[in-house]
Amino acid sequence: MKTMATRALAALAILALSESAAAGDGPPPPRKQRVTFAEGASSATIDGALKGDADVDYVVRAAAGQTLELKLQGTNSQNDFNVLPPGSNDVAMFVSSMTGAQSWSGMLPAHGDYTIRVYLMRSAARRKERADYTLTVGISGQAAGHGRTGDAKVPGTPYHATGEVPCVLGSGQPKGSCRFGVVRTSAGSGTVTVTKPDGRTRSIFFEKGRATGYDMSQADPGEFSARKQGDTSLISIGQERYEIPDAVISGG
Repeated sequence: MKTMATRALAALAILALSESAAAGDGPPPPRKQRVTFAEGASSATIDGALKGDADVDYVVRAAAGQTLELKLQGTNSQNDFNVLPPGSNDVAMFVSSMTGAQSWSGMLPAHGDYTIRVYLMRSAARRKERADYTLTVGISGQAAGHGRTGDAKVPGTPYHATGEVPCVLGSGQPKGSCRFGVVRTSAGSGTVTVTKPDGRTRSIFFEKGRATGYDMSQADPGEFSARKQGDTSLISIGQERYEIPDAVISGG
């Protein structure tokens, strides 16, 4: 009996070591650093460094309706950054490696902590390359309320309105309907999140009644363009097409 117990304990110890080794195989979690501004300042410049897959998360608190401005300057051309909205661990609203841009400015759709994840592209990280960089973070503009006065949320959702909009999700496909939800930050500004039939989502950002961009959390689908036809925004994102009436974002 004692021998069987000893063997069982040994087996458990081996299993625990195996699980520990497996857990250590992946990259380390990003190091987190809170961004603060000096008294009276609306921006901060941070000098940093990273090596390999040791990503760094810079966390800054901002409000819906404000504009976040970022600029990354580094010694390694493979040094990039993502912008993650509040509550997100991986899904980004901007990915610099997809655009090649080392700066970004956008009106924020929600109140909370935004994360600027600074990292090396996978090929450079695998080679254990190093990057020394300077990150400039700025916040400007006035905070909006949680929507217009009297603009209530749809019960059980974070949205001020839900419904369906016309959509085409690929070349040669017929026009159909996609469900949407909208979070309004101010008159004509906010985020329209469209849900595709397969459950994936596409968030489209509006400022003052104009579509200005989209989330880049998925593989880059292609070029973004938007134009107005009467009271409807016609939006193209690669082969995707969306028709979003002004009433969706304005609430009229």
